[in-house]
Amino acid sequence: MSVPSLSGASTVEHDAALAPLTTLQVGGPARTLVRAGSTDDLVAVVRAADEAGDDLLLVSGGSNLVISDAGFAGTVLQVATRGIEVLQDEPGGSVVVRAAAGEPWDAFVAHAVEQGWSGIEALSGIPGCVGSTPIQNVGAYGQDVSQTITEVQVLDRETGEVRELSTQECAFSYRDSLFKRTQKGSTGRYVVLSVTFTLERSDLSQPVGYAALAQGLDVSMGERVPLAAAREAVLAQRRQRGMVWDADDHDTWSCGSFFTNPIIPAAQMDEVRAHVIERMGPNAPEPPEFEAGEGMVKTSAAWLIDKAGYGKGYAMPGPAALSTKHPLAITNRGGARASDVAALAREIREGVEDAFGVRLVNEPVFVGHQL
Repeated sequence: MSVPSLSGASTVEHDAALAPLTTLQVGGPARTLVRAGSTDDLVAVVRAADEAGDDLLLVSGGSNLVISDAGFAGTVLQVATRGIEVLQDEPGGSVVVRAAAGEPWDAFVAHAVEQGWSGIEALSGIPGCVGSTPIQNVGAYGQDVSQTITEVQVLDRETGEVRELSTQECAFSYRDSLFKRTQKGSTGRYVVLSVTFTLERSDLSQPVGYAALAQGLDVSMGERVPLAAAREAVLAQRRQRGMVWDADDHDTWSCGSFFTNPIIPAAQMDEVRAHVIERMGPNAPEPPEFEAGEGMVKTSAAWLIDKAGYGKGYAMPGPAALSTKHPLAITNRGGARASDVAALAREIREGVEDAFGVRLVNEPVFVGHQL
């Protein structure tokens, strides 16, 4: 691909290291790395790559990627756009704010808290950038971005047009969206350019909807607390689990939760309970269970992993091992390769399926290899 003329906000590099662009810190080089600092450059590079038939991979915060050791023999486009714009602000009402896709997510959450914008405070500490959040409908501690997103501006790679998608058109569901379901090669059909949120103008959080968070705040479920207090409590919870990235802490060199919580038919949950009793005896603890729609239940991937014999710190000292703080995070202990991460993930997935009959689904995207 011939890289189009770009503004001074963007750069081009060849045979560029990709591991430092990811929170897992694994992966080989890119043939070409373009850092797009403006939306116009972002659109121009995607269009040029598609017209040339070049493989394209988008990277923003790199928190949800496991790039192969061979790297990427195409164009990697790092989304580095910036900008937060208030579109509407009603005192005592709502505020409508649009953020560029490349805005770091946690910095955006911190800004919202400082401004008295309520609705995303429980999503503090999540790595990555704004544009990544609608793709898998990022959520934590009782909040999902789909609750506050009102519009996503995208480049439609099938038509080459820039368009706006409503919340309904995004078709959000648990850790899923239209964007995940319309893949085209290594990058989806839709390239997110900006995201518009409608937040509440308030110094109070949304009702606390997660038991551990309520306990940490010493409040009852459903209570509202000062925004700053909610953010700090969430960050404290995440740090306890190694879920706030820190270059000096290998427990945080991960993709966060590596597997999604399984949603299975209620009849299969009965089979899971039977497997638990068979494995652990009649006094075995009950596996977590939450309603997930008609005839379906959601259970805990972390619980299944732990009870299948893969507890915190499994496979230490590595080079790839489970976090010493949380069994749901596969971490790079230093020097791990993507193949090491994939091998451990396969071992855990197969072990859980053998133990409980549930096949776990990976949350991060594998590039250039498969799980």
